[in-house]
Parts: sequence; structure tokens; C-alpha cells
Amino acid sequence: MAVGLAISSEGSQYNGRMTSFVVLSCMMAAMGGVIFGYDIGISGGVTSMESFLKKFFPEVYRKMKEDTEISNYCKFDSQLLTSFTSSLYLAGLVASFFASSVTRAFGRKPSILLGGVAFLAGAALGGAASNVYMLIFGRVLLGVGVGFANQSVPLYLSEMAPPRYRGAVNNGFQFSVGIGALSANLINYGTQKIKGGWGWRISLAMAAVPASILTLGALFLPETPNSLIQRANNHERAKDMLQRVRGITDVQAEFDDLIKASSISKTIEHPFKNIIRRKYRPQLAMAIAIPFFQQVTGINVIAFYAPILFRTIGLGESASLLSSIVTGVVGTASTFISMLIVDKLGRRALFIFGGVQMFVSQVMVGGIMAAQLGDQGGIGKGYAYIVLILICIYVAGFGWSWGPLGWLVPSEIFPLEIRSAGQSIVVAVSFIFTFIVAQTFLSMLCHLKSGIFFFFGVWVVIMTAFVYLLLPETKNMPIEKMDIVWRDHWFWKRIVGEAVEDSKIEIA
Repeated sequence: MAVGLAISSEGSQYNGRMTSFVVLSCMMAAMGGVIFGYDIGISGGVTSMESFLKKFFPEVYRKMKEDTEISNYCKFDSQLLTSFTSSLYLAGLVASFFASSVTRAFGRKPSILLGGVAFLAGAALGGAASNVYMLIFGRVLLGVGVGFANQSVPLYLSEMAPPRYRGAVNNGFQFSVGIGALSANLINYGTQKIKGGWGWRISLAMAAVPASILTLGALFLPETPNSLIQRANNHERAKDMLQRVRGITDVQAEFDDLIKASSISKTIEHPFKNIIRRKYRPQLAMAIAIPFFQQVTGINVIAFYAPILFRTIGLGESASLLSSIVTGVVGTASTFISMLIVDKLGRRALFIFGGVQMFVSQVMVGGIMAAQLGDQGGIGKGYAYIVLILICIYVAGFGWSWGPLGWLVPSEIFPLEIRSAGQSIVVAVSFIFTFIVAQTFLSMLCHLKSGIFFFFGVWVVIMTAFVYLLLPETKNMPIEKMDIVWRDHWFWKRIVGEAVEDSKIEIA
């Protein structure tokens, strides 16, 4: 409770309000989230379309249609099929490190622009693909786009938002991811019905729509005041931008803190080398742990492979895609609720409540599948719809906890001197484990069967305990004063406090 009180008093010192200028800028930047979400939704949908499988993955199609001996859990176990999904994340991982240098040296805006251009090229290649290599190369270009966008957009949103609305604004990124995934599910449901079996081309090519909006919008986006001070040292221009962003003229307190943070950041020549120093240990721990935990919630099992999962339990092609739309609506709605309450209830409460909700629903899904779904045949329609309801409960839990907060918390905890490097680590860890989960899930489903839900359930227990013990509350704290929450935390103050003392001794 003491930490919460300290945060409230510190967070109230900046003037400003939510301006239409900030809202429009952040809506445009959040198109990067729509791109990411669209890709997650589209890849899961097209890989359950029979015409797509027949053209690019005939072995999987044959197993699904003709092989009556193969286990329900193993029908889609194909390394080539998982490479289609996971190649994007490997490319995104590499791109995120290049994005860090671009974001630091040239600003947040050029990174967002580069992300949009790369995604446009990938969408065109995917829609026109005539063989599996062309298809996967298109995915690699999409990965470059997602790597740049995921590195720069959360930073942009956190720096533009007033401290007391930062949670809501940044959660807009995950809300946009949900909008993108839901749009993809709706498009897949429609294109799957096209006679002639070429509907998947529309699904893949339509990624160009949000990419075009982001690319064109990025040309007109203002740069953040933080970035203007860090790069150009043009204090007058940065102050003008800060006044415009906050909607008032008296921004001196916040402006002084930005200059102070910038002067510290300019003493750092090698941010990746610097981030391993003891005084940044809490931020580094969170930069690795939070995106890792976000991926082992099991959400990407649902996001990538929901239609395949629903087919595994016996639903048809259309019913599987329709079920994915239902889970998409639930996920988007719960993220919207999170936007409304995150700055009131705080980050910790949502993490913990969502974790409990996810764990209970995962265990129940695993139990039903263990009891009802054997290697052959399906499960009863009633049980299939109970599984669908439980998965919706699970998706809602993720939608107001680890979904948005997995991007929000890392983007707001780094001091300016390591912010770009820190966000790159977050994105890289996220992509590494997204890649691993995407590449291994279908094989794990084949070997663990219903036990896969218990596997992810155990991780949810671990991550909920981690948040309870080690993550301080960050709501309402100005982004350039976030070091206070670590110095007040029961565990991190031992590490950060000693590091601060060591720094004072060195200076003396």
C-alpha cells in the first residue's frame, strides 16, 4: 500500500490532459497492432482451409482427409506447416535489433514507417504466392514489418500519453491486435466459402489494407517530445511539441524531467552493454520474464491454431472458423474493458485476476479433452461447445491481463537511456518464444494430447506468483520517474539501492 501512495503523489505533478492530437496520433500508430493481430488471425485461418492445404501442404491434407488410423491430435503435425506460421517470428526477432538502432538514432516515426513498408511487400507476395517458398518468403517480409512495428509502436504510445492515461493508451496496442485478429477471422470465414478455392489469396493479400494505412499515416505522425530531445537536442521544438501534446502551456516540470533523462541517455554509448548493469537489473528481469510468460500462457495455441484445434475436437471447417470469430470478439471486448480499468485498478490486480481465470479454464478444457477425446472419432457436440465456452473464458482472462499488460508494463519501465534497447529485448524475447511455441505446438499436441493444457496451466501458476512477488505497481507514475517503484519494492530495493550507493561512491 505504501508503494501505491508514493506513486499517486509522484504521478500527480505533471500538468496536461488527453488531447485530440494525442488520440489521433496514437490511433494511427496503433495500426501497427492491427497488422500484428491480422497476421496472427490470418495464418491460423488459412492453415485450416482445405484448398490452401491441398495446394501448399498436400501431406497434411491427405492425413486430414484419408488417414483414418492417425490420431486426432496428430493430423496437423507437419514441420513445413509450422514453418509457414513461425518463419514470421524468426524474421521479426532479427528485425527488432535493427529497429532498436533506427528508433534510437532516427526516432520512433521512421521505425513505424519502415514496418508498414515491409508489411506491404509481404502482403503482396503472400497473396500472389504460387509455391511454398514464395509463401514463406512473404512471411519473412511480414516478420520484418512486425519486428519494426512492435519495437516502436509501444514506445511511441507510452511516450505520447499523459501519465494518468498511459495504461489506457498503451493497452490500445493490444486492443488493435485484437481488432486485427478479429478482422482476419471474419475475412477467413467469408473467403473460405468462395467457390474455386482461391479465397486464401484474398485473406493473405488483405493484410495490405492496415499496412497501407500505417505507412501513409506514419508520414504525418508527429515525433514524440522524448525522441526530439534525445536525438536533435532542439529544446524549443521539443517544448512546442510537448505543449501541443499536453494541450497546455505550463509543461515545465515534465519538460525538465525529459531534459534530465536525455542528458543521462547521451552519456550511454552502448545501451545493450549498459542494460546489464546492476542498477537496471529489475528492468532487464522484466524485459525477459514478461514477454516469456506472455508466450507460455498458451494464448498463441488459441490464436494461431484455434481453427485447427476446433477441427481436432470434431467441428467442421466453417464451424471452426466461426468459433475463432467468437473467441476473437471475446478477446477484443475484454481488452477494451482493460483499457477502461487499468489506470484505476492497476497492473498487478489485472495480472493476478486474469492469471487465476486462465488457469481454471485451461485445467477444465484439459480435463474434458482427456475424458472425452480419444485418438479416433470426435467428442459430442455438447462437449465441443463447452470447450468453446471455456476457451472464451480463457481468452477473456488473457485479454484483460497478459495480453495488453505484456506490452504496457515493459514499455513504461525503462529509463530513456536504455529504453530503445530494452524494448528490443522485449520484442526479441517475445519473438523467440513465439517462434518456439509456434514451431513445436502441433508436435506437442500430437505427443502430449490433452496434457498440453495442463502444461500451459502450470506456467500460468508460475507467472502469477512472479507478478505477485516481484512486479511493483506502475500506474500513474510518470515514465521518466519510474525508478522510484524499484527503490520502494521489498525485493528490488536491495539490488537497486546498492547500485545507487555504488554509483555515488564512483562519482565521489
